[in-house]
Amino acid sequence: MSREFKHLVRLHGVTLDGSKTVPHAICGIKGIGVNLAYAIVKKANLDSDTRLGNLSDAEIKRLEDTIENITERGLPNWMFNRRKDPQTGRDLHLLGSDLTLRWREDIDFMKEIRSWKGLRHSYGLKVRGQRTKTAARKGRSIGVSKKQERKQSTQQA
Repeated sequence: MSREFKHLVRLHGVTLDGSKTVPHAICGIKGIGVNLAYAIVKKANLDSDTRLGNLSDAEIKRLEDTIENITERGLPNWMFNRRKDPQTGRDLHLLGSDLTLRWREDIDFMKEIRSWKGLRHSYGLKVRGQRTKTAARKGRSIGVSKKQERKQSTQQA
């Protein structure tokens, strides 16, 4: 059990900053927010004010075990990011690349069944009812610019 300070700590396949407090450091793992991070630290019986680099190897192992088994730790279901999964019907919490992969599969499924959200995704438009007339104009042509057209036509002649 080494108690020396670790500047970089590897948890769940992600290299985290050891100088941050434990809850704020584990927020670097995709799928863990601040509220869930504090709940994980509490379930792992760790002090939330300590720095991640100051934890012993046994404490890091306990923290990693808690992160790996979030759903079995008695946390409320509303904290999970995948409630009532369509394939299994269970409440899940996905992390890292699993979250990204499942998110992509959901969007592809919506496109495949031609739902409204799927069509909006496939056309590259806003999905959740935002306005599109004045906002979301990046990367698209906006209106007609007559002055530029005149300049180009006079230069070509």
